[in-house]
Amino acid sequence: MALLFVPVLTGKSQKHLNCAVGGLTSLALFINMLIIKTRMKKVRAMPHLTIEYSANLDAAGDIAGLCRVLHAAILDSGLFELGAVRVRALRCMDYAIADLLDLNAFADLRLRIGAGRSSADMARAGEAVFAAACAHFAPLFEAPHFALTLDVAQNDPVLSWKKNAIHPRLRAK
Repeated sequence: MALLFVPVLTGKSQKHLNCAVGGLTSLALFINMLIIKTRMKKVRAMPHLTIEYSANLDAAGDIAGLCRVLHAAILDSGLFELGAVRVRALRCMDYAIADLLDLNAFADLRLRIGAGRSSADMARAGEAVFAAACAHFAPLFEAPHFALTLDVAQNDPVLSWKKNAIHPRLRAK
């Protein structure tokens, strides 16, 4: 009797199930469907965007508005579900930028994404977020004193833990 070796993802580890081909073939197919469904759920998880910005942007940057704009851009990408999106801004009181002019300002965006996305999908999400941030900060680019950066990183699922009570509430709607 031939055996079918089926990888099964459970928690943080990968286990394997040997299924006899023949009477248990439908079980193996069912398990494969569960694996695909589980992986698809993981693909929609965890877009966390952190914005570090120089305190001198408070007057002209509308950081609360930026958070809402970037939240919308993340959702509009179609890659993430509502309950997973986090956008936060961290004000930096102390900084030294380029030639140390008081007018120099920065916003540094870091988008962390859960594992399971293609490079093309991650690039598409990054481009959407960066375009929205550039549009938001467009007036600041008219003077030579502003720098904007975005880095996208994919978390290693073995080194990332999550527990979210928001998902069930939003999925029930």
